[in-house]
Amino acid sequence: MKRKSMMLILGALALVVAGAALWGPVVSSTVEQPAYDVESVDGAIEIRRYAPMIVAEVDVSGEREAAINAGFRSIAGYIFGANVPRRAAGTAGPATAGGEKIAMTAPVLQQGTAESETIAMTAPVLQQGDGITWTVRFVMPARYTLDTLPRPTDPAVRLREMPGKRYAAIRFSGLNTPEALAARTDELSAALRARGLVPASAPLYAFYNPPWTLPFLRRNEVMLEVAGGAS
Repeated sequence: MKRKSMMLILGALALVVAGAALWGPVVSSTVEQPAYDVESVDGAIEIRRYAPMIVAEVDVSGEREAAINAGFRSIAGYIFGANVPRRAAGTAGPATAGGEKIAMTAPVLQQGTAESETIAMTAPVLQQGDGITWTVRFVMPARYTLDTLPRPTDPAVRLREMPGKRYAAIRFSGLNTPEALAARTDELSAALRARGLVPASAPLYAFYNPPWTLPFLRRNEVMLEVAGGAS
């Protein structure tokens, strides 16, 4: 009897773990994602034209993983209510009173920039180290404009509109370790050089799944802006 009960408990735990792991891909497939058109496909590499989008972003210094965690917390706070709706701007009371919840989107975007903006825009690969700042972004739902988005109560969170751009993207599963990101960046850069294309930005990392998603079910991307903006 004890053995049977233990087997039932283990089976139930296995179902819970499997359900939690599979929930990550389900979540990422049901939330809103930025609109883009695929210009060409070559294996895991796509050339995409993105429409203009509004983002909430924050700059964080330090190692990449720690920076994205800190940036995620700041912007998650904003979309979960640390804001003042436009209709309530200027009203009395705590800054977060009446905060508006904003729907989560995917992916979370992270990009490293050096202290010099010019260097950041011309280097196809940036290494971690002193003087590096990471910009972490959430894309806002398309129904919002800059005039209708609630105002962040955290002064570190910025709202801005990014123009339409053309990106080369390479998709991969597994863990987004520094080694994996560097390898995919090198692969994408080589593919662009073979096509006679020149990267116009530092690598942009896109992560689509929550951290509990099993590695082989994760969707990660490295993106590089290329010449020729979206029309």
